[in-house]
Amino acid sequence: MDRAKLFSLSQYPLPQHLISRLIGRVAACTNPWVKNTFIERFIKAYGVNMNEALEENPRAYACFNDFFTRALKADARPIGEGLVSPADGVLSQFGNIEHGTLVQAKGQAFSLTQLLGGSEERAAPFRNGRFATVYLSPKDYHRVHMPVAGRLVEMAYVPGRLFSVNEATAKHVPGLFARNERLVCIFETEHGPMAMVLVGAMIVAAIKTVWSGQVTPLSGDVETTRFDQLIELAHGAEMGRFQLGSTVVMCFPDSVEFDDALTPGQKVSMGQSLGMRPPATAPAESEEHATETAQDTPATDEK
Repeated sequence: MDRAKLFSLSQYPLPQHLISRLIGRVAACTNPWVKNTFIERFIKAYGVNMNEALEENPRAYACFNDFFTRALKADARPIGEGLVSPADGVLSQFGNIEHGTLVQAKGQAFSLTQLLGGSEERAAPFRNGRFATVYLSPKDYHRVHMPVAGRLVEMAYVPGRLFSVNEATAKHVPGLFARNERLVCIFETEHGPMAMVLVGAMIVAAIKTVWSGQVTPLSGDVETTRFDQLIELAHGAEMGRFQLGSTVVMCFPDSVEFDDALTPGQKVSMGQSLGMRPPATAPAESEEHATETAQDTPATDEK
């Protein structure tokens, strides 16, 4: 048995939520010795580039979580045209949603309806649309931004397991992204509806959004929130963040087209154009506004 499969199988019996919550407590610790030790060893182990961080001094962060979700300098991630990557990471898979099924990895697929929390109505607009999956590794920038401008319509917390979401696990755990704890966010955009799914994973202590603060961890049944108040986010604006790394799955209608030069497994940066140029009638100032706001939209720290 190869190591990747053994690693994946070893996760089944683990108390995944307990491990993640315990690590979350350590990551929130403000003791100077503890947080400085973890931060400095993490930077060395993963080669984190602190020159692009808004706060370059590792010891200035109150805890490891603050360091991990650090803001970047305003010019660190310029926002491209059209559909852009919501995060730094690897574009692990992208393409067509065929009859309600998405590709997870070679030889592995999963259900759109299950991914979006079991609602056929929520899944219907994307059934034969497009999808893209971005995996955030530990060294990546961990704020998640808007691929296109949109108005928030609905948010659904979906309980689940907390398997690792790295390449090895994606190849060996069936329906991984539709099994893990996740947050489903539905937006209306000028290109039609868009689903952004923030997938939890092993040692991910929490998922936050800019409109609700910390949303996970929760437990129990699917919890759905409809938004009647106007919550609009600009192209490239921050929409959420992971406290430790994970994955974002995006779903679009079939009007979306990806750039022909894209390949599965390639490295992408937040703001990098993935395809679908905006309409010629779009306001000229929208791109400038997005560039100004993408890096400094704060996430609420308390619900």
